[in-house]
Amino acid sequence: MSNTPMAASPLTRAVLEIDEYVSGLGWDQPARLFALVDTAQLRAQEPSLAAQLGLEDEAKTGLTPIEQDELPSGKPLDEFLGTIAWPDAVTGCALAVERLMLPPSAEAQVPSGLDEAGLARWVAEHPERQEVRMTVAVLRDGSRESALRLREKDSPTEVLTGPDLVPGLADALAATFAD
Repeated sequence: MSNTPMAASPLTRAVLEIDEYVSGLGWDQPARLFALVDTAQLRAQEPSLAAQLGLEDEAKTGLTPIEQDELPSGKPLDEFLGTIAWPDAVTGCALAVERLMLPPSAEAQVPSGLDEAGLARWVAEHPERQEVRMTVAVLRDGSRESALRLREKDSPTEVLTGPDLVPGLADALAATFAD
């Protein structure tokens, strides 16, 4: 976690830690889902797992991201997220996913009548498209944080963070905690 500011909130630190981890794997990765657990609680309740994760140091606090099994291929992300239920020990969750984005100026150029597949093809062929990795996290208490990294500016110093950068994805993750 070399590029994570220590003054940041635990949720921001967790998002940046996940962004750094996924960045180390390179681009063109599948979506990755993480459970977020309270580090001190993990150490107390699961000492052997905490030891495996290198969390024996009592000074390490905050949130620990734990990567989940690979997401099923061929199932839309929103459908998959609708099937998730987290145990009480999970404080929050995060998802890192790559997408193509267009600048707002391209919105007026979108041809009408495209289905989802047609729109995806149109975006993929657009000369102003940008590849972006979004890491979005939510906590049970409603807190949110996001990190955005553009492929063309793939540097830890160029990562944009904020709670409202990807509201739709944050809403979908928050819904995984709904009763």
